[in-house]
Amino acid sequence: MTLQTEEIKAFVPACDFARSLDFYQALGFELRWTDGELAYLCHGDCAFLLQAFAAPDFAANYQMHLQVLDVQAWHAMAQGVAERFGSSIGTPEDQPWAMRDFTLFDPSGVLWRIAQRLPRTDLPA
Repeated sequence: MTLQTEEIKAFVPACDFARSLDFYQALGFELRWTDGELAYLCHGDCAFLLQAFAAPDFAANYQMHLQVLDVQAWHAMAQGVAERFGSSIGTPEDQPWAMRDFTLFDPSGVLWRIAQRLPRTDLPA
């Protein structure tokens, strides 16, 4: 018997499934599978399930975190996507939890924090 885990995926709500699918593909996520109500999206080793779930209040309180190697490159690319979809995007900022991140809202109002790890300077030597 083993209790080793293999993977975890979130079900991200989409009020307008087709528009959200276009948004995530514009961000570089690859569509691996869909049945029109659920989609499996991947970017490298990261994946999530996009679900046709029209619950605006739920979506507006949903948050995802994506850790990347180059947050500036992601921000530069995401600015064009945000403009194209009329989405809100923040500027990269250093956070006290040793991440440099920016916020990006998807078309349903889901908040994404896209972050890059920073060196820890608050740990004892």
